Amino acid sequence: MNLFNIVAILITLSAAFGYLNHRFIRLPNTIGLMLISILMSLGLVIVGLLFPSTLGIEEHWKSFLQNIDFNKSLMVGMLGFLLFAGSLHVDSEELLRRKWEIGIFATAGVVISTFVTGITIYFVSGWLGLKLRFITSLLFGALISPTDPIAVLGILRKSGAPKSLEIIISGESLFNDGIGVVVFVILAGMASGSHGASFQEASLLFLEEAIGGFVLGLLLGWLAYGVLKSIDNYQVEILVTLALVTGGYALAAALHTSGPIAIVVAGLLIGNRGRKFAMSEKTRHNLDMFWELVDVILNSLLFVMIGLELLVVTLTGRYLIAGGLAVAVALLARLVSVGIPFSLMRSRSRLPAGTLKVMTWGGLRGGIAVALALSLPHGPERDIVITMTYSIVVFSILVQGLTIKNLVAPSMGERE
Repeated sequence: MNLFNIVAILITLSAAFGYLNHRFIRLPNTIGLMLISILMSLGLVIVGLLFPSTLGIEEHWKSFLQNIDFNKSLMVGMLGFLLFAGSLHVDSEELLRRKWEIGIFATAGVVISTFVTGITIYFVSGWLGLKLRFITSLLFGALISPTDPIAVLGILRKSGAPKSLEIIISGESLFNDGIGVVVFVILAGMASGSHGASFQEASLLFLEEAIGGFVLGLLLGWLAYGVLKSIDNYQVEILVTLALVTGGYALAAALHTSGPIAIVVAGLLIGNRGRKFAMSEKTRHNLDMFWELVDVILNSLLFVMIGLELLVVTLTGRYLIAGGLAVAVALLARLVSVGIPFSLMRSRSRLPAGTLKVMTWGGLRGGIAVALALSLPHGPERDIVITMTYSIVVFSILVQGLTIKNLVAPSMGERE
């Protein structure tokens, strides 16, 4: 199947599911799209089980999904656009005011969660007789630990959280996915033997990816800012931001630095300083409309794809039990990874009441975790990891995403 047909099918499904959700279900758009996609996938599985001779409809959709490289579609195609769109409206002054909290949650939090999740899953898988290798368990910990900014930003803005807490969770989600990808790349390299396992080598690779991505994003952002300031034509200025995202992400990959971090930094610079000093009111309006539309379209496609990926998940008894236990492990690891930094910063930083509860339950996972899981080499371990990852993502979006608003209001009135 050619690329045009794949895109045509996904856009058609997104439009149809979006209509059904808006007309009848009325859930938040991304949650509704994902739920309908999952129900469609479950329907295809059930039809395939009850009526094996039904024209191979389930196999047809599985074949369709095999034509989509989910990892490349998200990590190379969509992610830069989604991160840039998300970072455009984050207040950099508030972000800088909370830089230490965000930095600690986004770095130490990811590392703590990776090891808590990996070690726990290693023993859980052994108890279930699935026997994941320790390095694979750590890889699973790395891919599931970062909160997904694509999932977090849209839902959090409608939850009514205090501005200070919203900026902490938003800032953490924008940066910790880049950190998580770096940790995943380091562990994947150790697992494949492409680079050594020494602390020094891992640290150098981390600096190259994370710090390199930050510096590159700063340089590209300032370059784009200078170009935007020198002209007043919104069509050209929108093209400049598109070039910043596409060219910046490609350059980051060529330089072996973190593309997600580079794009987030550039987006923050353009969204704050660029909007204030380099754009006319007309340009700001059109730029906002354009990137909001890009955000909505790509989010719709992404969450439909996540729902359809259920068809490639192994649904045997032990795998489903592992998925259920993985949900509990992920929540526990999130509590520990947020709780330790929270306890250390509590006396020095005025964090809002209820921060620990809201950050734990509001740590949503999404497409990035699925994409990283699907990037693993084929084999039984990959199937287990995909099932556990998918279970956590579905629970995260459908349960945590729909209930976080109910948790925010009472938690904000309690003392930690």
